Amino acid sequence: MKEITDRERIADYLRMHGLGEIFAGELQKHLMLVSFAAGEHICIKGDPSEKLYVLVKGKLKVYTTSAEGKTLIIGFKSPLELIGDIEYIQCTEMLNTVEAVSPVLMLAINYRLLRQYGQDHLPLLQFLLKVITEKFYRKSHFLSLNLMHPVEVRLASYLLSITYDESSPEFTGRLSTISLTDTANFIGTSYRHLNRVIQKLAAQGLIERSKGFILVKDREGLGRLAGRNIYEEWNG
Repeated sequence: MKEITDRERIADYLRMHGLGEIFAGELQKHLMLVSFAAGEHICIKGDPSEKLYVLVKGKLKVYTTSAEGKTLIIGFKSPLELIGDIEYIQCTEMLNTVEAVSPVLMLAINYRLLRQYGQDHLPLLQFLLKVITEKFYRKSHFLSLNLMHPVEVRLASYLLSITYDESSPEFTGRLSTISLTDTANFIGTSYRHLNRVIQKLAAQGLIERSKGFILVKDREGLGRLAGRNIYEEWNG
């Protein structure tokens, strides 16, 4: 994580996303702009929660881990998205692990300052209520629908989310085969079945498996297979 000391850029992002009234006065003075590199963790499940983050550029991957060490992807998040909002309200540790998929920029403010200057700020409280209720709505749909989709659909959605981001020219349409075990865990299938599905999609000309990576060859075809991307359709 790197902090960017540029107040004008903070003001620009507040204007861009209509957040000027929500983070007004002293709240705005204490906002930070921070950057994360692709692959860097913003937070890890079970860690102490200290800051509210507002995603203003890039893409995040949110996933959870069971007591047995199994992981399951919850979704990919694009602006405007909050991280640490539920933890702020509930005064709890981080509920999920959040990782930068592309280079990201986030506004951040310490919980202590948020409570000091935002406890009675109605626009902020209404904003948090709206965001949190939308999250619970999206999560209920995701949990009920995700594992009902065939693995082909889950893999197509995952590949589209992990290899493409309109805001990041660094996305190349490639997935490292080193992470296939993680991919199987993320989409809730076995490594063996994942390999069978990869072979099937390769035979259809949608992807190509080369040494060290999987290349998306037909993005539009993969999109048709995925339908509405199940990992991003409930982003609001």
